[in-house]
Amino acid sequence: MKLLLSTFGVGVASALIPIINIEAYIAAIGALVDSYGIWTVSLVAALGQAVGKLGWYEAGRTSMRWRPIQKKMSSPGWKRQYDRVKRRTDERPWLGIGLLFLSAVVGIPPLAIMAVLAGQLRFHRFWFFVTTFVGRTLRFAAVLGGVSYLTDINFFH
Repeated sequence: MKLLLSTFGVGVASALIPIINIEAYIAAIGALVDSYGIWTVSLVAALGQAVGKLGWYEAGRTSMRWRPIQKKMSSPGWKRQYDRVKRRTDERPWLGIGLLFLSAVVGIPPLAIMAVLAGQLRFHRFWFFVTTFVGRTLRFAAVLGGVSYLTDINFFH
């Protein structure tokens, strides 16, 4: 249980502080997860990441009221660009969700940046959380699966 709690904590911390690498943590504890299985550890780490990324999402959501952002948005070029992207994501929400999912699974574009943009563009909070959670679960399962393959430890219960 301590392993799962610490995994959740590292997930939250790594979501908020980009220099903390959750993938390195998961790979390092790979030998210890045999008693829990790949999916349990992946789900707990992804839950921590999704909870932590909500902080970036909320920062993006409130940033539109910050003076420096308002100053940039007063520029016609910035305002036009924002309005164009906002309109596209409003008209085709699956496009934004697809890009967010790609970011959560692959890491390109970086998920912290995508979380801020999702907040600024006012993505639905529920879909942001679910997309991040599912994408990160798959990412972490792939990391643990790779460790399992390389070390010949059977995580798949």
